[in-house]
Amino acid sequence: MEDLDLAFDKALELLKSLISTPSFSREEDKTADLIQSFLLAEGIIPTRTGNNVWAYAKPYDKDLPTLWLNSHHDTVKPNQGYTRDPFSPTIENGKLYGLGSNDAGGALACLIATFLYFSKKELPFNLLLIASAEEEISGKSGIESLISTLPSAELAIVGEPTQMRLAVAEKGLLVIDAKIHGKAGHAAREEGINAIYLALEDLEEIRNFQFTKTSPFLGRTKVSCTVIKAGQQHNVVPDLCEYVLDVRVTDAYTLEEALEELRELLKAELTPRSLRLQSSHLPKNHPMYRVADALDLETFGSPTLSDQALIPYPSVKIGPGDSARSHTADEFIYIDELKAGISGYINLIDHYAMLRKSKTITS
Repeated sequence: MEDLDLAFDKALELLKSLISTPSFSREEDKTADLIQSFLLAEGIIPTRTGNNVWAYAKPYDKDLPTLWLNSHHDTVKPNQGYTRDPFSPTIENGKLYGLGSNDAGGALACLIATFLYFSKKELPFNLLLIASAEEEISGKSGIESLISTLPSAELAIVGEPTQMRLAVAEKGLLVIDAKIHGKAGHAAREEGINAIYLALEDLEEIRNFQFTKTSPFLGRTKVSCTVIKAGQQHNVVPDLCEYVLDVRVTDAYTLEEALEELRELLKAELTPRSLRLQSSHLPKNHPMYRVADALDLETFGSPTLSDQALIPYPSVKIGPGDSARSHTADEFIYIDELKAGISGYINLIDHYAMLRKSKTITS
């Protein structure tokens, strides 16, 4: 219990410091400094790549698999609804208030405390901590920039506010720019082909469309038209209509497969903005399901995007806090959630280590 109490005290003080230090996406250098200094003071020598900070609990052993502990230290900007100073960590009625306290400072602080706890213990795998940047904007200088540098993960544990439920699948994101061409003409005469009317046919298809495949955790992939633009003056039949599709892709599809199904449906020319933010799911036979059963953890599919989308290895998402509080005014996390977060992460890694030691996991 003494070790857990010490881990909690360290996590709480670190989280307060993180809240006090503005760390908007692409401007996380000060929190990167803070995390580096914190680890050094604990006897851990971290590496820094841009504003990403990473470290091994013990010297890397190439003969062992690697377990990643990942969360991010960037935040969104505070919205206009704040009634408190977003950079002033304040504890009231069992809640710690402050920007990033819930998303995802709480998870990050708990993962770092867990990492330090296990740095004093022998494990049948390398334990790698990654405090990543630019998660809130899925930036290319965040976790993605480290993939080619770091060893592959047998499992990545991604810290996000999930109420310590275990997300074993996550939706990906596909944004598509659509163009549909008509023929210009004078609005007063029966001439031209109105691109808006052609687009309406597509939009009606989209409104009624259901993707073929479903996910056991996330249901159906969802497509929505969110932007439309056409025409420049009232008396000209528009020859071009452009619209934007927001596609939340379940683990039943790759982004490429979802795009192809839409291309077969629609008349418009479809151009994806990116094919980076893939959906993810934990393979059915992965031993983490046995850990979840042993710990009676609820498994679910997450509709929100995280660094999981950019990690090309088996991963789960779990952490203290509640996703519903993310990006809200007067953001907070319960103190008790931090305590439960640390003990929950420790139990997760302990049980995973026991499976490895019992040789029921093979590399």
